[in-house]
Amino acid sequence: MSVDSSLKIKGALSRHRNVLSRAERIETLKGEEKWEENESVFGLPKVAHRKSHAGRKIAKAEEKAAEAGLTAEGATPAAEATEKKEQ
Repeated sequence: MSVDSSLKIKGALSRHRNVLSRAERIETLKGEEKWEENESVFGLPKVAHRKSHAGRKIAKAEEKAAEAGLTAEGATPAAEATEKKEQ
């Protein structure tokens, strides 16, 4: 029996998965230079596949600075306006 198309998730395979296929594990091991072409594909070592959160810490720091009224350089907007007028 097949699954109704309305119940299927569109991006089911594009989400983060904890378990990698054998081919994906081999690719990862090749990148780490821990596997060569002449080795067996059975009994591969475990490969950690962590979900990354790129850029989250930077965004939070900028958000806190914006709440405090600071710009990226650390000066207040009023001080920058005064500097522009003097020039």
